[in-house]
Amino acid sequence: MVRKDEILDLEITGMTHEGMGVGKKDGFAIFVQGAVDGEKVGVKIIKVLKSYAVARIEAFIEKSSHRQEPFCPVYKRCGGCSLQHMTYAKTLAFKRQVVVDNLARIGSLSDVRVHDTLGMAEPINYRNKAQYPVGMGKSGPVAGFFARRSHEIVEAPSCAIQHPLSDKAKDIVLGYIKALNIPVYNETTGHGIIRHVVTKVGFNTGEVMIIIVATKPELPKANKLIYRLKRDIPGLASVILNVNPKPGNVILGDRNITLFGKDTIQDTLGGLAFEISPLSFYQVNPAQTEVLYQKAVDYAHLQGNETVFDLYCGIGTIGLFAASRAKKVIGVEVVPEAVEAAKSNAKHNGIENAEFYAGLAEEVVPELYEKGIKADVVFVDPPRKGCDENLLKTLVDMAPSRIVYVSCNPSTLARDLKFLTGSGFQVEEVQPVDMFPWSEHVECVVRIQREN
Repeated sequence: MVRKDEILDLEITGMTHEGMGVGKKDGFAIFVQGAVDGEKVGVKIIKVLKSYAVARIEAFIEKSSHRQEPFCPVYKRCGGCSLQHMTYAKTLAFKRQVVVDNLARIGSLSDVRVHDTLGMAEPINYRNKAQYPVGMGKSGPVAGFFARRSHEIVEAPSCAIQHPLSDKAKDIVLGYIKALNIPVYNETTGHGIIRHVVTKVGFNTGEVMIIIVATKPELPKANKLIYRLKRDIPGLASVILNVNPKPGNVILGDRNITLFGKDTIQDTLGGLAFEISPLSFYQVNPAQTEVLYQKAVDYAHLQGNETVFDLYCGIGTIGLFAASRAKKVIGVEVVPEAVEAAKSNAKHNGIENAEFYAGLAEEVVPELYEKGIKADVVFVDPPRKGCDENLLKTLVDMAPSRIVYVSCNPSTLARDLKFLTGSGFQVEEVQPVDMFPWSEHVECVVRIQREN
């Protein structure tokens, strides 16, 4: 048994799915943040629990050839990226292994073909959306990112994975807060006005939306803030006040007030134009989104005569990508605002064979099936919690010839695939895509075929 504050030499023999190195002493697992498999490190035990311990690196005895110096000055404190101490090629291999391990351990799928992770040529400044929490620091208001496993705000002058205009907008809003002495939100007391600064940037259109999340439906001297933003943010198309007085971790509230410009902005993907609202979901990495969605459409093997369901469709991106190759597309999404955007996107792009329904997929799809409306091919792109079991049961009864599963969580993906493979479907292949370089997250596209 190891003891707290004990110092020992440790060989790193594996990695957790969160990117921590794993070593063992007398069979007892020790997790080490920032260690890479194959390394030998001197560590200090900082926490001992019943089944494992946590340690920090004190010295390197043998470094991995896959180690590199992090390029972010606040990397060790910020919780945004966790893999900058690895070479980019190593992060891609790590993410593929995470998928393989989850499929085998949770899904009992040890013989599925998992391709190498598709990465980016230049994995920096790739995010079109930023979310900066605002709070009080030791010397006044601060905006930045939450520290790892806490709600302490780490100030970052710039972030190498964000669009540069996002950092600039954050700095302007923070300057406005300081100049006018506007109270910032206190999570403990619930007092204060400004909670977050959220930015959305259309990479291909240049349009910028800036969202100020506040507890009240008005901002003091908002015209001063808008003046600065209009002057210093090229492409500024929309400034939104989002009202969220509720305690908790949910960033955006339900009410949006347009302070300047339009209610939405636009961006283009794969030759299609998409309308982006404050509340609608839109993939944060546009370059890799095209890679991801093109792979999804390829896996669908559409011939032009199919009815296609696009479930958890957001603003309709995957379904509209597929519409030109299908007879009909039916999208389902729980956020009404996103459904309206999907309908608008279809109309704006001249797509007449797509329709969209607002509601929970696990409720809408069974209703459609009872009415005799069924899919030949189904796309599912659920949130991290995966698909609802009632939806999966309906898909099994509907028996589409193919399902294309787009996943942002390998563990819930593996769980859902286990259900489907036990109910008449077969997993043909899995393609990991690096949507979030330098983080531990990995996106996957899975081709699933109904067994004959």
